[in-house]
Amino acid sequence: MNAKYMILCLLGFFSLNQLAAQDTIEISRKAILKKVTEENLQVKISQLDFKNAQAEFSQSAAVFLPNVSVSHTAISTTNPLMAFGSKLNQGILTQNDFNPSLLNNPPTTQNFATKIEVLQPLLNVDGFAQRKAARIKAESYKLQSERTKEAILLDAKKSYMELQLAFQMVAVLEKAWNTAIENGKLVQNYSKQGLVQKTDVLSVEIRVNEIKNQLQSAKSAVRNSSDYLNFLLNGNQKNVIYKPTDAFEFEQNTVATEKSTISNRKDFQAISLVTESYRQMANASKMNFLPRLNAFGTYELYDNSLFGTGARGYVIGAQLSWNLFDGNKSIGKLQQAKVTFEKAKTEELQYKAKSELEWNKYNRQLQDAQEKVKLAQLNVEQATEAYRIRQNRFEQGLEKTTDVLISETQKIQKQLEYQQAIFEYNFTKDYVSFLQN
Repeated sequence: MNAKYMILCLLGFFSLNQLAAQDTIEISRKAILKKVTEENLQVKISQLDFKNAQAEFSQSAAVFLPNVSVSHTAISTTNPLMAFGSKLNQGILTQNDFNPSLLNNPPTTQNFATKIEVLQPLLNVDGFAQRKAARIKAESYKLQSERTKEAILLDAKKSYMELQLAFQMVAVLEKAWNTAIENGKLVQNYSKQGLVQKTDVLSVEIRVNEIKNQLQSAKSAVRNSSDYLNFLLNGNQKNVIYKPTDAFEFEQNTVATEKSTISNRKDFQAISLVTESYRQMANASKMNFLPRLNAFGTYELYDNSLFGTGARGYVIGAQLSWNLFDGNKSIGKLQQAKVTFEKAKTEELQYKAKSELEWNKYNRQLQDAQEKVKLAQLNVEQATEAYRIRQNRFEQGLEKTTDVLISETQKIQKQLEYQQAIFEYNFTKDYVSFLQN
């Protein structure tokens, strides 16, 4: 064998074993989807957004729940008014305390007060509207979280199929590499016998280098797909190669392409709830002009010693307040809320129209992809047969080297196109299903 071919074979051997040098983990599509659901960071972020919205809704319970606070205050004073009031609250005033000299120049007086205060909202109409908006917002985040998980699962399916495609391309090109090496040996023998020209030998060597470059790119695609899958899985492994265990094959269409079901999608429901939330916020801005009714009560304990309870008293009451004018602030907020609501309605219409357009596009693309797979399969069969015939004739000295190389190139190209067509069809099918539900 020629020294140049020996070098090429050695380079090919090391190239083919690059993937084996890295940690290889066999994994199924089912396992990928399960782990993505549990570990993916984007899914976790969307779930935290939902929990944040739930917490915001919980805060709105203040519109009907009481606000209870307890405080203990300790003072030491010579202020005439504070000293007299402290003794009065403690219930220890005597006739002598009314002495003008003591009233004007009281001795140091200590007062310890424990106060329990309750504020109870009774009628805050704008607050009820804001609470309803917060509840609707939380529901929309829940649906958005579920839709995000569906989108990540779709991305995981696509990445797994890309990994399958990359391995298929490696397999095709490895076989092509071996075939090219064998053809190179044959041409070298013919060259020694004077049956072919030097240009034929060079053409074969060029073809070997071309396949080697394609094979290297295919192996890089395997590593890139594995890295992205590792990212989706929130994996900690480095330089890991995932190897798919599921067969890479044409999956016949089972998607029920009915446009009427699109409106049931979680993202459509979520965006409708967002619009409704903004409508409730606009209503809350209107109701901000109405009066508010709140009840209040305090229970107080006084003594001249720490945490004492020598005297006590209470205050209860109710307050009706009406903010008649706040410098146009409420009017401006109402105008802003109305504009925000109208914008949300417009964005909802745009989103649904764009989604329907996308559904129509990919539904047609699915039908085209199905036909493309069938034609690509036929092309593979024809190109393989054409190469077999030319190869046999070449071995009998009845065919030119260049014609065999062209035929071989065409066969490999059609095999790769067939694998690509299967990938496009399978992903389009999954994407149409995603758009459908």
